[in-house]
Amino acid sequence: MSVMVDSCVFLDLFTRDPKWFDWSSRAVVQAANEGTIILNPVIYAEISIRFERIEDLERLLPADVFEYRPIPREAAFLAGKCFLEYRRRGGGKSLPLPDFFIGAHAAVAKLDLVTRDTKRFGDYFPSVKLICP
Repeated sequence: MSVMVDSCVFLDLFTRDPKWFDWSSRAVVQAANEGTIILNPVIYAEISIRFERIEDLERLLPADVFEYRPIPREAAFLAGKCFLEYRRRGGGKSLPLPDFFIGAHAAVAKLDLVTRDTKRFGDYFPSVKLICP
């Protein structure tokens, strides 16, 4: 079974976040034990900020556990539609937020999503099963 892991969970691990490290590490280990962990360009970009060199990040993402997938067009389209709904509901951002691309990708690919940021994903992507604290 493949599972997408949100960038906040990776960043909890990379920064050894005092509040979230334990939960995030257990969630990633469980996901890895059950199958492949999926990353997309948005997740990769967000987690790359913690590294000086791409090689350092790649060393932590072995191909037998982590799979990099491009965002399908259907997911990009869905992200735009969800962002439009966000704006209609009074959201103040002028460009689609990364969470819309992550949530739409998980929805289109029918992937569970490991995250601790449940509000936006739950509101705009109700078909995605969230694995959260």
